[in-house]
Amino acid sequence: MPEFLPIRLGVNIDHVATVRNARGGRHPDPLGAAQIAIAAGADGITAHLREDRRHIVDDDVARLKEYIAKPLNLEMAATAEMVGIAKNLRPHAACIVPERRAERTTEGGLDVAGQRDALRPAVGELTASGIRVSLFIAAEPAQIEAARTIGAPVIEIHTGAWCDAVAAGNNAAATAEFDRIVRGAALAKSIGLEVHAGHGLDFATAETIAALPGIVELNIGHFLIGEAIFDGLAAVVRAMRAAMDRGRAKAGAPGSRASR
Repeated sequence: MPEFLPIRLGVNIDHVATVRNARGGRHPDPLGAAQIAIAAGADGITAHLREDRRHIVDDDVARLKEYIAKPLNLEMAATAEMVGIAKNLRPHAACIVPERRAERTTEGGLDVAGQRDALRPAVGELTASGIRVSLFIAAEPAQIEAARTIGAPVIEIHTGAWCDAVAAGNNAAATAEFDRIVRGAALAKSIGLEVHAGHGLDFATAETIAALPGIVELNIGHFLIGEAIFDGLAAVVRAMRAAMDRGRAKAGAPGSRASR
């Protein structure tokens, strides 16, 4: 039976900044949250610097890059401004996401297949600066193939539709969406891409998706910050780490997708 690598947990601290910005000032500090998450078992920190700076701001990402002891993954739109900031900051990774001012959160994946010419220069500039680029996409073959053709080494599969179907108790839709993720992750791995996943994940869905050995990283934020209000961030990160480890342990179990 093959052995599967542990799955990494990236903790998104955007909504610590959301709470801070509701009143102004510096409290609660996203850097402090990042340090707590790392001490509790996070393998990296994710922060989304939006065009309108609705939560994370420039000073946050600068301090995160300087002071955290784990990799920083900068979520960003493929704009000249954001590419310039990333090239100056040099985070470990940059995840290019679609961005619209009207949305509450990132509502879908990038249309890489339809925007190759617009995205290719950003991927090239970031890569040339030593930044590992990922593209946040739906688990669709056309998008996965397009990610490879423009030179991105990593994709992050948008898991929102699956998580929404699970939460709504729509078993048919949840099964269809999960099967799409399974097929997409397998395709991406087969063509040499590293596969991450995220959006809408909770303890149960993270445990389920962690059983897919082709996925090597989950990025989770809103759920963790919400649960931290009740149980504390360190405890919640440890609980998520444990859920993901349980899922990974199932990867090679008899009858699992990985062992078939």
